[in-house]
Amino acid sequence: MKEISKGILVVLIIVLVFMLWVHSGEDYLFWKENGNYQREEIQKVHVTRADGKDLYLDIESYLEGVISSEMSPAFEMEALKAQCVAARTFVVQRGYEVDDTTNTQVYRDNKQLKDIWKDNYDVYHKKIQQAVQETTGEILTYQGKPISALFFSSSCGKTANAQEYWGNKVPYLVSVDSSWDKQSEEYEKSITMGKQEFSTALGFQNTVQEIEEPIRYDSGYVKEIRIDRIVFTGREVREKLNLRSSCFTIKENKDNVVITTKGYGHGVGMSQIGAQAMAEKGTSYKQILSHYYPKTKIEKLGV
Repeated sequence: MKEISKGILVVLIIVLVFMLWVHSGEDYLFWKENGNYQREEIQKVHVTRADGKDLYLDIESYLEGVISSEMSPAFEMEALKAQCVAARTFVVQRGYEVDDTTNTQVYRDNKQLKDIWKDNYDVYHKKIQQAVQETTGEILTYQGKPISALFFSSSCGKTANAQEYWGNKVPYLVSVDSSWDKQSEEYEKSITMGKQEFSTALGFQNTVQEIEEPIRYDSGYVKEIRIDRIVFTGREVREKLNLRSSCFTIKENKDNVVITTKGYGHGVGMSQIGAQAMAEKGTSYKQILSHYYPKTKIEKLGV
């Protein structure tokens, strides 16, 4: 009987040691709250795909599909690395719950990327892997917690303050210079709409008669614009007319309106075109992130 008890004890010890060994291999995110360090086990990223299927991926594998989709693989390595840290932070801050669209972050699998990149797949994939590996585990934090690491394609020359677009102040999402964006071929675009189409899109039953000059924030984005005595925010006009940016001008002619936008995206956080321009000048990814997300720190998961 004693021999059996000893045998059971040995087995229990082995199982316990094994469990401790496995548990010690897990990754953790640490942050400070109320003076005490808190620990959260890193989960698999849950990706809800447009086709209705669910994916559960480790965060670094997930990032390969995100960086490949959110930024051109032809960009400089330091820009890609800045995007890696921003995208990793974004998913951690959201509790590892995302979809594969622009509602959160675009994700494409290897089959999709092969279809897009064709003969360049091996070169581009290796480059993306390098960017992910050289920033493994790195996220941006503010006061010890993961930030909301927003990013967009290009600005109007400055980024926007968070409250200009969403109404809430965020200490690290403030307007900064991004004049490099003005050199982009995509910087300024114009579209022409018929006056009735324009009016209907804004919710008017009759054709608009008067469009006043917009009032702008210091960043250059439209704060508000009065159209036939109705005041719209710049964001409202952008969304109703599906514009590239809320930095716009509207010019009338006899039957049409010509709308010219500057930049592409909401304008809050990191400009991808700006990150690329900075990288081309030799700026490191850490300096890029510090510029677009002031007051933040780079910390590492599991440290």
